[in-house]
Amino acid sequence: MLRVENMTVRFAGLTAVNDLSFQVEQGEIFTMMGPNGAGKTTAFNAITGFVRPAAGQISYKGDSLLERTPDDIAALGIRRTFQNNGILREMTVLENVLTGLELAIPHTFWRTVIGAPSARRAEREAVATSRAILERLGIGGLADRIAGDLSFGQQRLVEIARALVVDARLIMLDEPAVGLSPSDRQHLGTVLRMLAKEGIAIVLVEHVQDLVMAISDRILVLNYGKCLAEGEPEAVRNNKAVLEAYLGQE
Repeated sequence: MLRVENMTVRFAGLTAVNDLSFQVEQGEIFTMMGPNGAGKTTAFNAITGFVRPAAGQISYKGDSLLERTPDDIAALGIRRTFQNNGILREMTVLENVLTGLELAIPHTFWRTVIGAPSARRAEREAVATSRAILERLGIGGLADRIAGDLSFGQQRLVEIARALVVDARLIMLDEPAVGLSPSDRQHLGTVLRMLAKEGIAIVLVEHVQDLVMAISDRILVLNYGKCLAEGEPEAVRNNKAVLEAYLGQE
């Protein structure tokens, strides 16, 4: 579904990502690991259109993403979360998820103002879709709660629900397990495996090693913007260069 070929990203002479290549298949959980500053979030930002690579190719289902805006890329079915919690704290959980449908609801401002039947129908469908996604993730009972009142783990699930509400086929999650309790982490892992079984491709940036090793199909380890190792969890866990650069350091 996603192919990155020889991607390089530079900032004012600093090479943040250097000649990076990988691909992600449908229904796969693909994790990017590495020390702080290794280039993981920069790679995310390049794939989702927030920064422009200096070299290389990025494609989704065979179509190039290089000339597309973040909105264009999201509309293709690629959705992401960010390191800093992106929920709207003063809104309800349901309202947060509804914001994910902004690009997909086919009505204009004036149709909404005058209460046109098409606008009302689209709104009902959007609410039903959003509630169904929340139920699917096991947090349907939180729909009318204020998002800022939820636990950190519940807020992370709300972010994932917002990414999924437009029938996303590739979701990119930037450190979703950071700060979660062991039970919340376990629930997150269960949710991600469920989504992968449904054919959704998942790309993670994550530092929580027990979660990564438990749910990932493949792992890519970055160091100084370069690929240090790539493979199945057990192979990466036993890679000497990885142990020296990252996994052996707490």
